[in-house]
Amino acid sequence: MKPEVKSKVFVGFPIPQAGLEKLQAQCDVTVWDKAEAASREELLAALRDCEGFLSMAPYRVDDALLDAAPGLKVVSNHAVGVDNIDVAACKKRGVLVGNTPDVLTDTVADVTWALLLATAWRVVEADELVRGGQWGGLKPTDYWGADVTGATLGIVGFGRIGQAVARRARGFGMTVLYSSREAKPEAEQEAGARRVELDELLRHSDFVSLHCALAPETRGLIGAEQLKQMKPSAILVNTARGAIVDQTALVEALKTTAIRGAGLDVFAVEPVPQGDAITHLPNVVLTPHIGSATEKTRTQMALIAADNLLAGLRGERLPHAV
Repeated sequence: MKPEVKSKVFVGFPIPQAGLEKLQAQCDVTVWDKAEAASREELLAALRDCEGFLSMAPYRVDDALLDAAPGLKVVSNHAVGVDNIDVAACKKRGVLVGNTPDVLTDTVADVTWALLLATAWRVVEADELVRGGQWGGLKPTDYWGADVTGATLGIVGFGRIGQAVARRARGFGMTVLYSSREAKPEAEQEAGARRVELDELLRHSDFVSLHCALAPETRGLIGAEQLKQMKPSAILVNTARGAIVDQTALVEALKTTAIRGAGLDVFAVEPVPQGDAITHLPNVVLTPHIGSATEKTRTQMALIAADNLLAGLRGERLPHAV
């Protein structure tokens, strides 16, 4: 009897052990374990004879990649968003695409609040002051933060994560506004939120938090004109996708204090290039795309991504198909 030939699978970065073991039990798995992402040439070479690809940003799945991997059956993205995947190109070739929805809601909402509070209270600046031995003692006029309790929070995009952020705002007694393509009356009632147009939201909010998906109509949604509409005392928080914000315009707004500050977990280019202008500003808090970075959440993502990949290799419908 001939030994069973296992499907070859490439995993773009190390994933939590539970997901990896699930794949290794049924597939011939290669994991890219270097600190830096594989180059385009390395990625295409690795995928040449693979049937499955467990992908994630920054890997771009497009026509060129699909041409280089003619045996590819399934692309399983270790993420909720699939803006790194040309879904239409995959569909044209019959390549199945999966993602990991619903698992990130509370984790991203928590990180949003961490950034909001850290920016409002200038936590990073204050930490550096103490660590650097520059704290000269308590003075009534030093290091004023922005009041959160009783303030107005504007949420752009009112899906699961936006709603979770709004529910947390109730504990701070905030007025919650949201903009969305459609009204969501049940969610409004639960979160105590009111739907308004984006322009009104920007004008009246003390904090603006972005939670819309990246799509052609939301790319660059927050640009120079929108930043001008915000209060000079306002803070922008982005845990959605970097390309939703015109980062050049944001840097200028922060430099000139057209807005008070920003908390960012996502960026126009990831990883952020060394010396990027955004990294030199004192009124911005930066985190390296950690919106899903808890053991529980990342493990659940790995298991879902593995299940999607295995189902596709068996020719079955993916549990979480795009």
